[in-house]
Amino acid sequence: MYSLTLKCLALKLLLLISCDARHSVYWRGNHRSIAEGGSSGTFNVLDYGAKGDGTSDDTKAFEDAWNEVCKVAASTLLVPSGSTFLVGPVSFLGKECKENIVFQLDGKIIAPTSSRAWGSGLLQWIEFKSLIGITIKGKGVIDGQGSVWWNKSPDYDPADDNDMMKDQKGTKMPGTKPTALRFYGSNGVMVNGITIQNSPQTHLKFDNCINIQVSDFTTSSPGDSPNTDGIHLQNSQDAVIYRSTLACGDDCISIQTGCSNIYIHDVDCGPGHGISIGGLGKENTKACVSNITVRDVTMHETTNGVRIKSWQGGSGSVKQVMFSNIQVSEVANPIVIDQYYCDGGGCHNETSAVAVSNINYINIKGTYTREPVRFACSDSLPCTGISLSTIELKPATDKASSSEPFCWEAHGELKTETLPPIQCLKTEKSTSQSSNDAC
Repeated sequence: MYSLTLKCLALKLLLLISCDARHSVYWRGNHRSIAEGGSSGTFNVLDYGAKGDGTSDDTKAFEDAWNEVCKVAASTLLVPSGSTFLVGPVSFLGKECKENIVFQLDGKIIAPTSSRAWGSGLLQWIEFKSLIGITIKGKGVIDGQGSVWWNKSPDYDPADDNDMMKDQKGTKMPGTKPTALRFYGSNGVMVNGITIQNSPQTHLKFDNCINIQVSDFTTSSPGDSPNTDGIHLQNSQDAVIYRSTLACGDDCISIQTGCSNIYIHDVDCGPGHGISIGGLGKENTKACVSNITVRDVTMHETTNGVRIKSWQGGSGSVKQVMFSNIQVSEVANPIVIDQYYCDGGGCHNETSAVAVSNINYINIKGTYTREPVRFACSDSLPCTGISLSTIELKPATDKASSSEPFCWEAHGELKTETLPPIQCLKTEKSTSQSSNDAC
């Protein structure tokens, strides 16, 4: 009887092991197991051959890990802490990818500094494309090592060494500078906690995306690094950006054509060029931007505060915009609408313009160094529906003399007294929408 009991126990144990084996798939090469048919799992780039030593090219390891993570819904690609990964230009595509993938960034990713890695020039370094539910989060860093790009460098030299980390003395970088991190054509994008620093150009870009959330995000680049926007949105809708610190050499946040329902709050901006809508309508194009809210923002030592800028000759409209609770400190131009924007010179006077209407400024206070308010609107299509309330802007001590607000063809209403007095704003005029500004 005792022998029979032992045989029964052994049989049960064998059945349990057999059952467990049927429900698990083991990858001995990377020392992990994922439940078959499961909905989540973690894929560590180190298990796919990444060295994480800061000098070996880890691009293929990231690509291989991505190919596996894409097979399992709600799974995680892990970039572990304590390692630095050299990664070349890479696209993480979602065409055959499951939904709700997480890119857990706890370590550091650095860009190659050899021109050879960039060919004749690329528009982005790290790209996520055509995904449904993609999150990149963690306490890690993406470092574009942009200083090799910021100096005016000659065109690409194909004779450069193949080493991705070759010493840059005399190296010629391509004329096209890449965005550090770009999301394209995706729905449900979340960026949380990470830092992007020293980008060759824009730090974080959203193009043709919907349902975007950016929080606890940091950019860090010198104030004189050219064209290094913090966050750039284009043809994207339904975005919220909050609790973020943005230091860069261009607009802290840039909102371009095709954007609507954008909510920005609790952001610290500086150095940089402020928060801008535009430039819109370049080369006679049509631009449409609406329902933008920017509130509870601090700006320090930026060239602009809150700005709307458009080129002459464009069409379309910017409307339903609110700038509220903006604190500025030593900002050159805190409030700007410029329908004569011209970057680089050589612009010609044109009659058409991007229409600007229903722009509200509430509780904007602090100090300026150049001009407190500038409304430079189109002769043929004046700005309408400008509303100002509780504006208190003073010249920064020893850095600016008192300057009068400037208005040209700007129509609207002062809800309260302002400092300085904005006497140049014209009484509201009623205008009907033209075919030129219809969106």
